[in-house]
Amino acid sequence: MVLNIFRKDQIWNVSFRLAQITTMSPFFTLCVSAFVLWTASSAGRVNGQSGHATFYGGSDASGTDNGACGFTNALSPEYGTMTAALSSSLFNGGDSCGACYKITCAQTDYGACSSSPIVVTATNLCPPGSNGGWCDDGNAHFDLSEPAFSQIADTTAGHVGVNYEKVSCQRTGGIKFQLMGHTNFLQVLVHNVGGSGDVSAVQVKGDGGDWIDMTRSWGQLWSTGSVLDGQALSFSVTTGDGKTCVSNDVTDSNWTYGQSYEGSQF
Repeated sequence: MVLNIFRKDQIWNVSFRLAQITTMSPFFTLCVSAFVLWTASSAGRVNGQSGHATFYGGSDASGTDNGACGFTNALSPEYGTMTAALSSSLFNGGDSCGACYKITCAQTDYGACSSSPIVVTATNLCPPGSNGGWCDDGNAHFDLSEPAFSQIADTTAGHVGVNYEKVSCQRTGGIKFQLMGHTNFLQVLVHNVGGSGDVSAVQVKGDGGDWIDMTRSWGQLWSTGSVLDGQALSFSVTTGDGKTCVSNDVTDSNWTYGQSYEGSQF
């Protein structure tokens, strides 16, 4: 359950730029920046990449290690404590899971904002109807882990106005594929994705077979009913900026459910 800490007398107006991505590799197509502007409401937003932030979980980020993206241990070295639950407008039905955002404190009524920005990974949803209404539809809100929030403002502030932008994710190692399910239902958690970080499509291929489109179950869990037991598996991952990374022979034919395997990287 996401708990938002807020000040009732503060309402911030925001708009949301969907993506601003940079080219990561000459082996992949150039990305296209897309901008989406939601209509401002009376409680809504003004033009610009502005929003607001609160925090949840413990001072050690306990309580933030899983959530609506399906990441089973977001506190692993891949993401650490620098994570955020996004309002539904940013979460976009799970499409934004794994994306990275640079956030700078812009205004606080308690203490002073830090001048240093932070970069966080989207790992959870802050659902509409949460305390304060900050995560209601139309709002650009980041419910940060407490360690992340404490780097941009004093935690006694509870709520701050922020400026934000989507940035490239810097990851260590390759894309991770955690295989789950059973013979007639292969489900794969795709994580540690570099580049834009937000996965928009996944394909899987067995020995000598054709590419099979996988379906997003929820968050970054992708599934297929095709039987692939006993076959070496390859994966193709496409991110929100349209770039594709193909990882051939991620597993051998003796792979097992419940194990994680590492592929290539953007």
